Amino acid sequence: MFEFALRNLFGHKLRTGMTFGAVFFGVMSLVLSGGFIEDMFIQLREAVIHSQFGHIQVNAQGFFEKGARAPDRFMIDDAEPLRQQFARLPGVTDVMARVSFSGLLNTGRTDRSIVGEGIEPSRESKLGTFIRIESGRALNDQDRYGIMLGKGLADAFKIAVGDRVTVLVSTSGGALNTLEFDVVGTFRSFSRDYDARTVRVPLAAAQELLNAKGVNTLVVSLTDTLDTARIAGLLAGQLDSDQFEIKKWNELSDFYDKTVTLYDRQFGVLRLIVLIMVLLGVANSVNMSVFERVGEFGTMMALGNRRLDVFRLVMLENVLIGVIGSSAGVLVGVALALVISAIGIPMPPPPGSEVGYMAQIQVVPRELILAFCVGLVATVAAAVFPARRVTQIPVVDALRQNV
Repeated sequence: MFEFALRNLFGHKLRTGMTFGAVFFGVMSLVLSGGFIEDMFIQLREAVIHSQFGHIQVNAQGFFEKGARAPDRFMIDDAEPLRQQFARLPGVTDVMARVSFSGLLNTGRTDRSIVGEGIEPSRESKLGTFIRIESGRALNDQDRYGIMLGKGLADAFKIAVGDRVTVLVSTSGGALNTLEFDVVGTFRSFSRDYDARTVRVPLAAAQELLNAKGVNTLVVSLTDTLDTARIAGLLAGQLDSDQFEIKKWNELSDFYDKTVTLYDRQFGVLRLIVLIMVLLGVANSVNMSVFERVGEFGTMMALGNRRLDVFRLVMLENVLIGVIGSSAGVLVGVALALVISAIGIPMPPPPGSEVGYMAQIQVVPRELILAFCVGLVATVAAAVFPARRVTQIPVVDALRQNV
């Protein structure tokens, strides 16, 4: 039966080619579109991690709920032993400390409320690969009173590199404290909102501003983003939940989760449309092919073949077309994905951002398997109805088609 089905495919080249083409182009489009969407998720994920949050953040209990108003009340006083403890975990690249504060930025002409971060410059430079220096330079470990401003904030204030600004904050004791800083550079991250209100200063200067010795956050950087859940679980097992809280990068970025949900649904609709197109294209081709061969099937039944044998033959022919067409679609889709990725696709900035990126087509095993299954299932499903109809034609009527 298999050999007979294979000969039939090559004996009806035009109809076979039409069915094959519908399956091939449908599967190839699913491979390319699925890889493009997956790359979008990866680019967005890495931008969120490497411009703001890191992979995992560890804070004093209650910081995420109340720390925005009074970060100096939620300090990790002795952070160095914790840093060394985290750094020993397999998969951890680095652990950096941050101090958060809010206050006013004064340029001598006007004031504006800001959100600030005290950072360790050399460590943050390794993590912040998605932060673009717009003017000047990044902070370094020799900058005692240097400050970097988000591009939006600097533009709003008309602040340039080399200017001096004053930061005013309220300490935990209720007193006001000020420090003067030299602007060493401006930066642009993934988030336009973040750039419009954020300043970065050295960690020691932030602690001096708040009159505190501790840190608010320990940011854990990992070798592989896919290890985030595993490492977060290890940290949760080592830390007292009454004293510390652990947040993964996706828990810190509401924008990422909403974007992924949106595009997942859109791609689900696209996949359904492609499935319907393949189904209709294959159904049309199979219908024409089967009913042009009614005389052939009548002869088979007249020679003693059962109706079930005819049904099995039609289905086996379409299974072969589905397997060959889907396999070819996957292989060509992967080849095109590699070629397109080598060239790159220039993309405009996503919503809420001002930074574009170079997209690629990811080769994702899950999407390849799904595309193959869609092509195969659509081909087989499209053949069921015509195969059943042709087997219900009386043998005498079927034989008349040979006249």
